[in-house]
Amino acid sequence: MHGKDSTTGTDRIETHRRRLTFRKAAALLSGALLAGASLTLTAPQADAADNTELAGKLDVHDGGDGQRVLVFSKTAGFRHDSIPDGVAALKQLGETNGFTVDATEDAGAFTSGNLRRYDAVVFLSTTGDVLDAAQQTAFEGYIRHGGGYVGIHAAADTEYDWAFYGGLAGAYFQSHPAIQPATVVVEDRAHPATSALGQTWNRTDEWYNYRSNPRERAHVLASLDETSYTGGTMNGDHPIAWCQNYQGGRAFYTGGGHTKESYADPVFRQHLVGGILYAVGETQADCRPENGYRPLFDGTAASLDGWRQAGPGSFALDGNGTIMSTGGMGMLWYAVSGFGAYSLKLDWKQAGDDNSGVFVGFPPSDDPWSAVNNGYEIQIDATDVPEKTTGSVYGFRSADLKKRDRALNPPGEWNTYEIRVEGERLRVCLNGVKINDFTNTDPARSLTDGHIGIQNHGADDQVSFRNVRIKELPVKGG
Repeated sequence: MHGKDSTTGTDRIETHRRRLTFRKAAALLSGALLAGASLTLTAPQADAADNTELAGKLDVHDGGDGQRVLVFSKTAGFRHDSIPDGVAALKQLGETNGFTVDATEDAGAFTSGNLRRYDAVVFLSTTGDVLDAAQQTAFEGYIRHGGGYVGIHAAADTEYDWAFYGGLAGAYFQSHPAIQPATVVVEDRAHPATSALGQTWNRTDEWYNYRSNPRERAHVLASLDETSYTGGTMNGDHPIAWCQNYQGGRAFYTGGGHTKESYADPVFRQHLVGGILYAVGETQADCRPENGYRPLFDGTAASLDGWRQAGPGSFALDGNGTIMSTGGMGMLWYAVSGFGAYSLKLDWKQAGDDNSGVFVGFPPSDDPWSAVNNGYEIQIDATDVPEKTTGSVYGFRSADLKKRDRALNPPGEWNTYEIRVEGERLRVCLNGVKINDFTNTDPARSLTDGHIGIQNHGADDQVSFRNVRIKELPVKGG
């Protein structure tokens, strides 16, 4: 319905693929400037010498022209016999997903110069104290300059006396029962590590208990149903996979991966790939801690009972907990209640060059144009003009397009909006990045009380939604 600019979907995807190269160069530049060094993108001579010495120690495996990942599997305690299977699986996954894998058990790989070669470092069932003080310092600098971390299974049984690492991993191992089947509850189905999963995931592994719960510090992707197996000790709140933004870097951890069979399981392998692609910055996700939200649509038909269709078109619910827009022009709105101050989160995905949006702040009505005329739409359409494109407050305020472009995943991948309303102020985050900040001054469109809805734009526009949740916020006085 809206006029398009000349940007093509192919151009946007190519821009997305180039983001990591830009961020990596920027991180190197930032590090050089902070250190007072002259600008150069080559390692200092001392680091080059370190790299030459390491060449014979690294198991170098060329998997493609994309990102480079270092898999580190040194053990100073218990050694998992699944480590060779894990290394082999990660090399295969690199070949098919465009990243190069180098594998080592030599802690000498942890120099500032060598680590700059990698977009992420995977700690594959490491145990005990595996790095000395200088190596720890190099790794801390790597993370603080935008590096990625992936921890698999016993990575949580590593470096108990290194506080930086404990925060990066998210939690330390405490104990485990015998290997057995359990039900994994998938809490976030937009993150690339879990977006291909159903609402539950039944698998067999060695299920770790942790010394602390990471939920307050990290974003939990999946947790264990402790009633589905014996030996859980975390009082019914048992995270098993999580991600976080940590001191400048990106971190993903999964508690799975004890057994050899894990690395032959295509579902677990996809879980690992998603975590790695997030860690290297190839895909974006909201990895801020998320607590206090309640579901408005949780993927079940019953949770749609409080929603009503306004105008033509509809949304179809599939067996995977997703609703997709069909026909239109109309809107599915939450009729149970309006909201004042709140944080609304929802996951969405375009099939291609599609159009939809999220409406907020409108009065109850079965006329979709009432929302258009009395509320505000947060747009989903990456090819429209700036004030009518993804992340814009439609027709009123453009998103910060540079931040939006860096945060946006391309068609076919999931994105997460947070729409935060406090008084007349409306803020929009895309995959955890704030891209819009708008203040309403029109009394006819007051945001202090109103309903929410999602748009079905037309027969040719296919946009999917999952996991609509809300956290009501205190109303500020004055």
